[in-house]
Amino acid sequence: MSELCLTLLCLPAIEEKLLDVLLMSDVKVFTSTPTAEHGLDQRNLDPMEQVLGRARATQVQAIIAAADKEPLLEALRRQFSGTGLRYWVTPVIEAGEIE
Repeated sequence: MSELCLTLLCLPAIEEKLLDVLLMSDVKVFTSTPTAEHGLDQRNLDPMEQVLGRARATQVQAIIAAADKEPLLEALRRQFSGTGLRYWVTPVIEAGEIE
């Protein structure tokens, strides 16, 4: 089975909803980490973020089956339209669990 890593970058305001959606999906394993998002339009940043040049965000990484990519992305598009949720997909060369 071919696996992919789906990386999502979201604003704190939608973090809990995104995590809930993933928990209710077929995604088996994912992580979430506070991070900083750079390179955004300054008009979308609050005054403190404008000074710092970055916005607070949450990065979520999920290991998914290649066949699940499009259905999951479509569900995310429906539920998070207009929220600025960003994503990218990369191949997973190898994954497993050390027992």
